[in-house]
Amino acid sequence: MPQTIPKKKVRKPQKVGKAQKGKEEKMQPMPVYEKEKIPFRLRDKVAIITGGDSGIGRAIAIAFAKEGADVVICYEKDDVDAKITASEIEKNGRKYLLIGGDVSRENHCQKIIDRTIKTFGKIDVLINNAAVQTPQDELKKISAQQLTRTFEVNIFSQFYMSKAVEKYLKKGSSIINTTSVTAYRGSGHLLDYSATKGAILAFTRSLSSYFSEKGIRVNAVSPGPIWTPLIPTTFDAEEVATFGSNVPMKRAGQPVEVAYAYVFLASDDAAYITGQVIHPNGGEIVNG
Repeated sequence: MPQTIPKKKVRKPQKVGKAQKGKEEKMQPMPVYEKEKIPFRLRDKVAIITGGDSGIGRAIAIAFAKEGADVVICYEKDDVDAKITASEIEKNGRKYLLIGGDVSRENHCQKIIDRTIKTFGKIDVLINNAAVQTPQDELKKISAQQLTRTFEVNIFSQFYMSKAVEKYLKKGSSIINTTSVTAYRGSGHLLDYSATKGAILAFTRSLSSYFSEKGIRVNAVSPGPIWTPLIPTTFDAEEVATFGSNVPMKRAGQPVEVAYAYVFLASDDAAYITGQVIHPNGGEIVNG
């Protein structure tokens, strides 16, 4: 017998008639204009943040705690920054979990998910934020080792974390990936880094399509020049001195100026947004 395609559930169509044109009170159904104001937009949510110990990750963790979330801070080696971030979460009356290790390894990503479930019993938000960059002024200086490491940390980790968390996500959950303005305009001295950020952009759009029918939203944030520990660690003194001055706002942004983009995307305020990117970049116009 030939196979039949199962019918999809069809929602009721909006109706239109002569009498209701231009008259909102006659629309069927009525448009929704407001909802109850919630004092804590992320109340009792559990969020995992890779690279959550410093920089943008720390700002996100603190912002999430202020909005009522418990936070899992994933960091690589040194736990000093992670403990400082944890203390800020605690000051805001929320719980935290610190997990050190290398997110470029799939087994460690699975460990993060397992420990989070064991501690909190659920996962509402995954923020794939961990990244590395190594500027090089010549293409030939980018070794196979550097190229591999940059891709493993920046994009492979996002695959591994998303894969491991999938079975725990439910309708209303969200994944937020950190990409970069370099995904749109490129960077001559960050070739491998820019390539990974472009991959994250495509991954975000594809993952949003994959999860859309399940009611799980996937979006990204694409920061421009933000003043984080990564900048003085990887750029020379001259570049650090002028960092951020080439954007329309003529300055580098602060991590806190990026953090609330993640809060918005994780909250019900962004319930109709998926597969999109927010650009806190000081006014630089990007296409795509």
